[in-house]
Amino acid sequence: MKFYEYSAKELFRSEGIPVPEGSVARTPQEASEVAENIDSEVAIKAQVLTGGRGKAGGIRFAKPETAADVASDLLASRVKGEEVKSVLVERKISIDREFYVSVVIDRAARMPLIMASSEGGVDIEELAAESPDKIVRYHVNPLDEFLPYEAREIARKMGLESELIPKVGAVIWKLYHLFRKYDARLAEINPLVLSGDDVIAADAKLEVDDDSIYRHREFMELDEYEPEEFAFVKLDGDIAVIGNGAGLTLTAMDLIKLKGGEPATFLDIGGGASEDIIRRAINLVISHPDVKVVFLNVLGGITRADDVARGVVNALKDAERDVPLVIRLTGTNEEEGQRILKDAGIPFETSLERAAEKAVEISKAL
Repeated sequence: MKFYEYSAKELFRSEGIPVPEGSVARTPQEASEVAENIDSEVAIKAQVLTGGRGKAGGIRFAKPETAADVASDLLASRVKGEEVKSVLVERKISIDREFYVSVVIDRAARMPLIMASSEGGVDIEELAAESPDKIVRYHVNPLDEFLPYEAREIARKMGLESELIPKVGAVIWKLYHLFRKYDARLAEINPLVLSGDDVIAADAKLEVDDDSIYRHREFMELDEYEPEEFAFVKLDGDIAVIGNGAGLTLTAMDLIKLKGGEPATFLDIGGGASEDIIRRAINLVISHPDVKVVFLNVLGGITRADDVARGVVNALKDAERDVPLVIRLTGTNEEEGQRILKDAGIPFETSLERAAEKAVEISKAL
Protein backbone atom coordinates (compact mmCIF):
# COMPACT_ATOMS: atom_id res chain seq x y z
CA MET A 1 0.00 0.00 0.00
CA LYS A 2 1.43 3.34 -1.08
CA PHE A 3 0.66 6.44 0.98
CA TYR A 4 -0.09 9.89 -0.30
CA GLU A 5 2.47 12.42 0.87
CA TYR A 6 0.07 14.09 3.29
CA SER A 7 -0.79 10.76 4.96
CA ALA A 8 2.88 9.81 5.22
CA LYS A 9 3.73 13.19 6.74
CA GLU A 10 0.99 12.82 9.34
CA LEU A 11 2.63 9.57 10.46
CA PHE A 12 6.10 11.13 10.31
CA ARG A 13 4.90 14.01 12.48
CA SER A 14 3.34 11.60 14.99
CA GLU A 15 6.72 9.84 15.30
CA GLY A 16 8.58 13.11 15.94
CA ILE A 17 10.04 13.66 12.46
CA PRO A 18 9.84 17.40 11.61
CA VAL A 19 7.69 18.20 8.55
CA PRO A 20 6.52 21.57 7.14
CA GLU A 21 3.35 23.12 8.53
CA GLY A 22 0.44 22.29 6.26
CA SER A 23 -2.71 20.30 5.58
CA VAL A 24 -4.52 18.44 2.83
CA ALA A 25 -7.19 20.24 0.75
CA ARG A 26 -9.76 18.74 -1.58
CA THR A 27 -11.29 21.98 -2.90
CA PRO A 28 -9.83 25.36 -3.91
CA GLN A 29 -11.64 26.95 -0.96
CA GLU A 30 -10.01 24.54 1.50
CA ALA A 31 -6.61 25.27 -0.06
CA SER A 32 -7.18 28.99 0.36
CA GLU A 33 -8.13 28.55 4.02
CA VAL A 34 -5.02 26.48 4.75
CA ALA A 35 -2.79 29.05 3.02
CA GLU A 36 -4.41 31.92 4.94
CA ASN A 37 -3.81 30.13 8.24
CA ILE A 38 -0.16 29.59 7.32
CA ASP A 39 0.02 33.26 6.27
CA SER A 40 3.08 32.97 4.06
CA GLU A 41 4.06 31.67 0.63
CA VAL A 42 3.02 28.04 0.26
CA ALA A 43 3.88 24.97 -1.78
CA ILE A 44 0.83 23.29 -3.33
CA LYS A 45 1.49 19.64 -4.16
CA ALA A 46 -0.70 17.29 -6.17
CA GLN A 47 -1.40 14.15 -4.15
CA VAL A 48 -0.78 11.24 -6.49
CA LEU A 49 0.85 7.86 -6.02
CA THR A 50 3.18 8.10 -9.03
CA GLY A 51 6.73 9.44 -8.95
CA GLY A 52 8.16 12.37 -10.87
CA ARG A 53 5.27 14.73 -10.16
CA GLY A 54 7.59 17.75 -9.82
CA LYS A 55 8.83 17.41 -13.38
CA ALA A 56 5.25 16.81 -14.50
CA GLY A 57 4.05 20.14 -13.05
CA GLY A 58 2.44 18.66 -9.97
CA ILE A 59 4.16 21.00 -7.48
CA ARG A 60 3.59 24.75 -7.60
CA PHE A 61 4.09 27.74 -5.35
CA ALA A 62 1.60 30.45 -4.43
CA LYS A 63 0.87 33.32 -2.11
CA PRO A 64 -2.20 32.99 0.16
CA GLU A 65 -4.29 35.17 -2.16
CA THR A 66 -3.52 33.01 -5.22
CA ALA A 67 -3.64 29.58 -3.53
CA ALA A 68 -7.25 28.91 -4.58
CA ASP A 69 -6.47 29.50 -8.26
CA VAL A 70 -3.35 27.32 -8.22
CA ALA A 71 -5.17 24.55 -6.34
CA SER A 72 -8.07 24.76 -8.78
CA ASP A 73 -5.72 24.18 -11.72
CA LEU A 74 -4.08 21.20 -10.03
CA LEU A 75 -7.38 19.64 -8.93
CA ALA A 76 -8.60 19.79 -12.54
CA SER A 77 -5.48 18.06 -13.86
CA ARG A 78 -3.87 14.66 -14.19
CA VAL A 79 -0.29 13.93 -13.21
CA LYS A 80 1.25 11.09 -15.20
CA GLY A 81 -2.22 9.79 -15.99
CA GLU A 82 -3.48 9.91 -12.38
CA GLU A 83 -6.38 12.18 -11.51
CA VAL A 84 -5.57 14.77 -8.82
CA LYS A 85 -8.28 14.59 -6.15
CA SER A 86 -6.46 16.42 -3.36
CA VAL A 87 -3.50 18.72 -2.79
CA LEU A 88 -1.13 19.24 0.12
CA VAL A 89 -0.80 22.91 1.03
CA GLU A 90 2.20 23.58 3.21
CA ARG A 91 4.55 26.37 4.19
CA LYS A 92 7.26 26.99 1.59
CA ILE A 93 10.56 26.46 3.37
CA SER A 94 13.95 27.86 2.54
CA ILE A 95 16.44 25.16 1.59
CA ASP A 96 20.10 25.53 2.49
CA ARG A 97 21.11 21.90 1.86
CA GLU A 98 19.45 18.65 0.80
CA PHE A 99 20.05 15.10 2.07
CA TYR A 100 18.60 11.68 1.33
CA VAL A 101 17.48 9.07 3.87
CA SER A 102 15.52 5.85 3.37
CA VAL A 103 14.84 2.44 4.87
CA VAL A 104 14.00 -0.50 2.60
CA ILE A 105 14.00 -4.29 2.76
CA ASP A 106 17.16 -5.81 1.28
CA ARG A 107 15.77 -9.14 0.14
CA ALA A 108 19.18 -10.57 -0.69
CA ALA A 109 20.49 -9.85 2.82
CA ARG A 110 17.08 -10.50 4.42
CA MET A 111 17.46 -7.39 6.55
CA PRO A 112 16.28 -3.79 6.61
CA LEU A 113 18.74 -1.52 4.81
CA ILE A 114 19.22 2.14 5.71
CA MET A 115 20.54 4.29 2.87
CA ALA A 116 21.66 7.86 3.37
CA SER A 117 23.46 10.48 1.32
CA SER A 118 24.58 14.08 1.67
CA GLU A 119 23.12 14.59 -1.83
CA GLY A 120 19.32 14.66 -1.76
CA GLY A 121 16.69 15.81 -4.21
CA VAL A 122 18.15 13.59 -6.95
CA ASP A 123 17.23 10.25 -8.48
CA ILE A 124 18.82 7.85 -6.03
CA GLU A 125 19.13 5.14 -8.69
CA GLU A 126 21.21 7.47 -10.88
CA LEU A 127 23.33 8.51 -7.90
CA ALA A 128 23.90 4.86 -6.96
CA ALA A 129 25.00 4.05 -10.53
CA GLU A 130 27.20 7.10 -11.08
CA SER A 131 28.59 7.74 -7.59
CA PRO A 132 27.97 4.71 -5.35
CA ASP A 133 30.52 5.96 -2.83
CA LYS A 134 28.20 8.88 -2.00
CA ILE A 135 25.58 6.55 -0.52
CA VAL A 136 26.01 5.15 2.99
CA ARG A 137 24.48 1.68 3.37
CA TYR A 138 23.81 0.18 6.79
CA HIS A 139 22.07 -3.15 7.42
CA VAL A 140 20.13 -3.56 10.64
CA ASN A 141 19.66 -6.97 12.20
CA PRO A 142 15.89 -7.10 12.83
CA LEU A 143 16.51 -9.19 15.96
CA ASP A 144 18.65 -6.45 17.50
CA GLU A 145 17.61 -3.02 18.71
CA PHE A 146 18.69 -0.15 16.46
CA LEU A 147 20.24 2.38 18.83
CA PRO A 148 20.59 6.17 18.52
CA TYR A 149 24.40 6.02 18.39
CA GLU A 150 24.17 3.83 15.28
CA ALA A 151 22.01 6.44 13.56
CA ARG A 152 24.52 9.14 14.48
CA GLU A 153 27.30 6.98 13.04
CA ILE A 154 25.41 6.82 9.74
CA ALA A 155 25.13 10.63 9.78
CA ARG A 156 28.87 10.89 10.45
CA LYS A 157 29.63 8.60 7.51
CA MET A 158 27.53 10.92 5.33
CA GLY A 159 30.30 13.47 5.88
CA LEU A 160 28.17 15.92 7.85
CA GLU A 161 29.53 18.59 10.16
CA SER A 162 29.53 17.79 13.87
CA GLU A 163 26.61 20.12 14.64
CA LEU A 164 24.40 18.35 12.06
CA ILE A 165 25.19 14.78 13.09
CA PRO A 166 22.79 14.61 16.09
CA LYS A 167 19.96 16.29 14.15
CA VAL A 168 20.20 14.08 11.08
CA GLY A 169 20.93 11.04 13.25
CA ALA A 170 17.73 11.64 15.21
CA VAL A 171 15.71 11.66 11.97
CA ILE A 172 17.38 8.44 10.79
CA TRP A 173 16.65 6.73 14.11
CA LYS A 174 12.98 7.82 14.10
CA LEU A 175 12.54 6.84 10.43
CA TYR A 176 13.82 3.32 11.12
CA HIS A 177 11.48 2.88 14.08
CA LEU A 178 8.55 4.14 12.01
CA PHE A 179 9.55 1.62 9.32
CA ARG A 180 9.46 -1.25 11.82
CA LYS A 181 6.35 -0.06 13.68
CA TYR A 182 4.18 0.08 10.56
CA ASP A 183 5.58 -2.98 8.71
CA ALA A 184 6.83 -0.79 5.88
CA ARG A 185 8.50 -1.89 2.67
CA LEU A 186 9.83 1.64 2.07
CA ALA A 187 10.16 4.75 4.21
CA GLU A 188 11.95 7.57 2.39
CA ILE A 189 12.72 11.26 2.83
CA ASN A 190 13.98 12.92 -0.33
CA PRO A 191 14.90 15.58 0.29
CA LEU A 192 15.62 15.91 3.96
CA VAL A 193 16.49 19.59 4.06
CA LEU A 194 18.53 21.88 6.23
CA SER A 195 16.51 25.08 6.63
CA GLY A 196 18.32 27.51 8.87
CA ASP A 197 19.01 25.54 12.04
CA ASP A 198 16.25 23.00 11.42
CA VAL A 199 16.31 19.64 9.65
CA ILE A 200 12.94 19.01 7.98
CA ALA A 201 11.40 16.23 5.88
CA ALA A 202 10.39 18.21 2.78
CA ASP A 203 8.94 15.11 1.16
CA ALA A 204 7.78 11.75 2.49
CA LYS A 205 7.22 8.37 0.90
CA LEU A 206 5.80 5.38 2.68
CA GLU A 207 4.84 1.94 1.40
CA VAL A 208 3.40 -0.63 3.79
CA ASP A 209 3.28 -4.37 3.19
CA ASP A 210 -0.28 -5.26 2.12
CA ASP A 211 -0.12 -8.46 4.15
CA SER A 212 0.30 -6.43 7.35
CA ILE A 213 -2.79 -4.22 6.96
CA TYR A 214 -4.76 -6.42 9.38
CA ARG A 215 -2.38 -5.17 12.09
CA HIS A 216 -2.99 -1.53 11.13
CA ARG A 217 -6.70 -1.34 10.49
CA GLU A 218 -6.62 2.44 10.75
CA PHE A 219 -5.01 2.45 7.31
CA MET A 220 -8.22 1.03 5.83
CA GLU A 221 -9.85 4.41 6.50
CA LEU A 222 -7.33 6.29 4.35
CA ASP A 223 -8.12 7.60 0.87
CA GLU A 224 -5.33 5.56 -0.70
CA TYR A 225 -6.43 2.20 0.69
CA GLU A 226 -7.85 -0.14 -1.92
CA PRO A 227 -8.20 -3.91 -1.72
CA GLU A 228 -5.65 -5.50 -4.02
CA GLU A 229 -7.15 -5.73 -7.52
CA PHE A 230 -4.31 -7.26 -9.50
CA ALA A 231 -1.01 -9.03 -8.95
CA PHE A 232 2.04 -7.12 -10.18
CA VAL A 233 5.74 -7.98 -10.29
CA LYS A 234 8.40 -5.76 -11.90
CA LEU A 235 11.05 -7.60 -13.91
CA ASP A 236 14.22 -6.63 -15.79
CA GLY A 237 13.08 -6.77 -19.44
CA ASP A 238 11.47 -4.22 -21.75
CA ILE A 239 8.15 -5.89 -22.75
CA ALA A 240 5.40 -5.36 -20.17
CA VAL A 241 3.09 -8.38 -20.03
CA ILE A 242 -0.52 -8.07 -18.86
CA GLY A 243 -2.98 -10.99 -18.82
CA ASN A 244 -6.31 -11.98 -17.31
CA GLY A 245 -5.24 -14.91 -15.19
CA ALA A 246 -1.88 -16.08 -13.90
CA GLY A 247 -1.71 -18.91 -16.42
CA LEU A 248 -2.38 -16.67 -19.42
CA THR A 249 0.11 -14.10 -18.16
CA LEU A 250 2.83 -16.71 -17.60
CA THR A 251 2.12 -18.29 -21.00
CA ALA A 252 2.56 -14.90 -22.65
CA MET A 253 5.82 -14.39 -20.75
CA ASP A 254 7.09 -17.82 -21.84
CA LEU A 255 6.31 -17.00 -25.48
CA ILE A 256 8.08 -13.65 -25.19
CA LYS A 257 11.19 -15.49 -23.93
CA LEU A 258 10.83 -18.17 -26.64
CA LYS A 259 10.75 -15.50 -29.35
CA GLY A 260 13.89 -13.83 -27.99
CA GLY A 261 12.38 -11.05 -25.86
CA GLU A 262 12.51 -10.20 -22.16
CA PRO A 263 9.39 -9.57 -20.01
CA ALA A 264 9.40 -6.33 -18.03
CA THR A 265 6.36 -7.11 -15.87
CA PHE A 266 4.03 -9.81 -14.69
CA LEU A 267 0.61 -8.19 -14.23
CA ASP A 268 -2.45 -10.38 -13.73
CA ILE A 269 -5.70 -8.38 -13.89
CA GLY A 270 -7.70 -11.47 -12.90
CA GLY A 271 -11.17 -12.47 -14.03
CA GLY A 272 -13.94 -9.94 -14.61
CA ALA A 273 -11.58 -6.96 -14.84
CA SER A 274 -13.41 -3.67 -15.40
CA GLU A 275 -12.56 -0.90 -17.85
CA ASP A 276 -10.98 1.06 -15.00
CA ILE A 277 -8.71 -1.82 -13.95
CA ILE A 278 -7.53 -2.23 -17.56
CA ARG A 279 -6.77 1.49 -17.74
CA ARG A 280 -4.92 1.46 -14.41
CA ALA A 281 -2.93 -1.65 -15.33
CA ILE A 282 -1.71 -0.12 -18.60
CA ASN A 283 -0.87 3.19 -16.92
CA LEU A 284 1.06 1.33 -14.22
CA VAL A 285 3.32 -0.58 -16.58
CA ILE A 286 4.03 2.34 -18.92
CA SER A 287 5.06 4.45 -15.93
CA HIS A 288 8.28 2.42 -15.90
CA PRO A 289 10.72 4.10 -18.32
CA ASP A 290 12.41 0.85 -19.38
CA VAL A 291 9.15 -0.52 -20.83
CA LYS A 292 9.27 -0.29 -24.64
CA VAL A 293 6.20 -2.38 -25.52
CA VAL A 294 3.03 -3.47 -23.72
CA PHE A 295 1.73 -6.95 -24.53
CA LEU A 296 -1.89 -7.40 -23.41
CA ASN A 297 -3.08 -11.03 -23.56
CA VAL A 298 -6.82 -11.44 -22.93
CA LEU A 299 -8.94 -14.54 -23.42
CA GLY A 300 -12.39 -13.35 -22.44
CA GLY A 301 -14.42 -15.58 -20.15
CA ILE A 302 -15.71 -13.65 -17.16
CA THR A 303 -13.66 -10.75 -18.51
CA ARG A 304 -15.52 -9.22 -21.47
CA ALA A 305 -13.52 -8.26 -24.53
CA ASP A 306 -15.53 -5.06 -25.07
CA ASP A 307 -14.72 -3.88 -21.52
CA VAL A 308 -11.05 -4.57 -22.20
CA ALA A 309 -11.17 -2.62 -25.46
CA ARG A 310 -12.78 0.41 -23.81
CA GLY A 311 -10.21 0.31 -21.02
CA VAL A 312 -7.41 0.25 -23.61
CA VAL A 313 -8.86 3.22 -25.50
CA ASN A 314 -9.23 5.25 -22.28
CA ALA A 315 -5.73 4.33 -21.11
CA LEU A 316 -4.15 5.52 -24.35
CA LYS A 317 -6.01 8.82 -24.08
CA ASP A 318 -4.54 9.42 -20.61
CA ALA A 319 -1.07 7.98 -21.23
CA GLU A 320 1.92 10.16 -20.43
CA ARG A 321 4.17 8.08 -22.71
CA ASP A 322 3.58 6.87 -26.24
CA VAL A 323 4.35 3.15 -25.84
CA PRO A 324 3.45 0.63 -28.57
CA LEU A 325 0.67 -1.74 -27.52
CA VAL A 326 0.27 -5.29 -28.82
CA ILE A 327 -3.10 -6.86 -28.02
CA ARG A 328 -4.29 -10.43 -28.30
CA LEU A 329 -8.05 -10.24 -27.76
CA THR A 330 -10.49 -13.16 -28.05
CA GLY A 331 -13.40 -14.63 -26.11
CA THR A 332 -16.62 -13.18 -24.68
CA ASN A 333 -17.91 -10.27 -26.79
CA GLU A 334 -14.77 -10.42 -28.93
CA GLU A 335 -16.49 -9.03 -32.05
CA GLU A 336 -17.62 -5.92 -30.17
CA GLY A 337 -14.23 -5.53 -28.51
CA GLN A 338 -12.39 -5.87 -31.80
CA ARG A 339 -14.76 -3.35 -33.42
CA ILE A 340 -14.02 -0.81 -30.65
CA LEU A 341 -10.28 -1.26 -31.22
CA LYS A 342 -10.67 -0.94 -35.01
CA ASP A 343 -12.71 2.25 -34.67
CA ALA A 344 -9.99 3.70 -32.42
CA GLY A 345 -7.27 2.70 -34.89
CA ILE A 346 -5.68 0.25 -32.44
CA PRO A 347 -4.35 -2.97 -34.05
CA PHE A 348 -4.92 -6.38 -32.44
CA GLU A 349 -4.18 -10.05 -32.94
CA THR A 350 -6.23 -13.19 -32.27
CA SER A 351 -3.19 -15.50 -32.33
CA LEU A 352 -1.21 -15.54 -29.09
CA GLU A 353 1.95 -16.69 -30.86
CA ARG A 354 1.72 -14.00 -33.54
CA ALA A 355 1.09 -11.34 -30.89
CA ALA A 356 4.20 -12.43 -28.95
CA GLU A 357 6.30 -12.36 -32.12
CA LYS A 358 5.03 -8.86 -32.92
CA ALA A 359 5.82 -7.57 -29.42
CA VAL A 360 9.39 -8.89 -29.64
CA GLU A 361 9.85 -7.47 -33.16
CA ILE A 362 8.78 -4.01 -32.00
CA SER A 363 11.00 -4.09 -28.89
CA LYS A 364 14.06 -5.06 -30.93
CA ALA A 365 13.37 -2.34 -33.49
CA LEU A 366 13.22 0.43 -30.85
